[in-house]
Amino acid sequence: YWITGSFEFRDLFEIFNNLIYNNEVNSPFVTLCAALLFAGAIAKSAQFPLHIWLPDAMEGPTPISALIHAATMVAAGIFLVARLLPLFIVIPYIMNFISLIGIITVLLGATLALAQKDIKRALAYSTMSQLGYMMLALGMGSYRSALFHLITHAYSKALLFLGSGSVIHSMETLVGYSPDKSQNMVLMGGLTKHVPITKTSFLLGTLSLCGIPPLACFWSKDEILNDSWLYSPIFAIIAWATAGLTAFYMCR
Repeated sequence: YWITGSFEFRDLFEIFNNLIYNNEVNSPFVTLCAALLFAGAIAKSAQFPLHIWLPDAMEGPTPISALIHAATMVAAGIFLVARLLPLFIVIPYIMNFISLIGIITVLLGATLALAQKDIKRALAYSTMSQLGYMMLALGMGSYRSALFHLITHAYSKALLFLGSGSVIHSMETLVGYSPDKSQNMVLMGGLTKHVPITKTSFLLGTLSLCGIPPLACFWSKDEILNDSWLYSPIFAIIAWATAGLTAFYMCR
């Protein structure tokens, strides 16, 4: 606001572009502001250094965590970066930084999800990994595929969370009320006979998250992977490997 005198996105970008065109802008100051805005987005979207709170937020009731972690809360940081993308594009290093944070989060979230026994924590880390995909796409400047992935992932992850809630509910009749037992994936073998509807919906959500062709997440994830090949082969290789990991931990 100090530089442009406006909080409106449109006016802000216009004034900002004029200032840069006339070379009247204080470069380190702008970079600092952009970095701080991006730091807010990192904390909100559970990206790499500030991702600790997401699995701990899983203590709440399952429908709440489905709503908050699939659609609403973690989407805010991604959306902020997407709205401010014209600001980030003109600053040279910050786009590389965004995609770097994204790729670290993708890998970290998937590897952490592999090690979880608690079903909701595994889903939380998988959410973190998918948000890393969106950050990666934003850092490459392809915000269309990032927002597309945001929407498709919200649907499939909400389905998975509600499915896991149903599973936990049916586990409680068997093991009694104890989150350690009722959310433990090791004790869930052979539940499919008792909860056929949940089984079907959970399978659909899992397939969508793995990126199986006719389902929604396939198109968005494929777009991001496609763009990452054009951007940098190393990032693309990591993203590909992680897509494989996603399939692995979801099938587990």
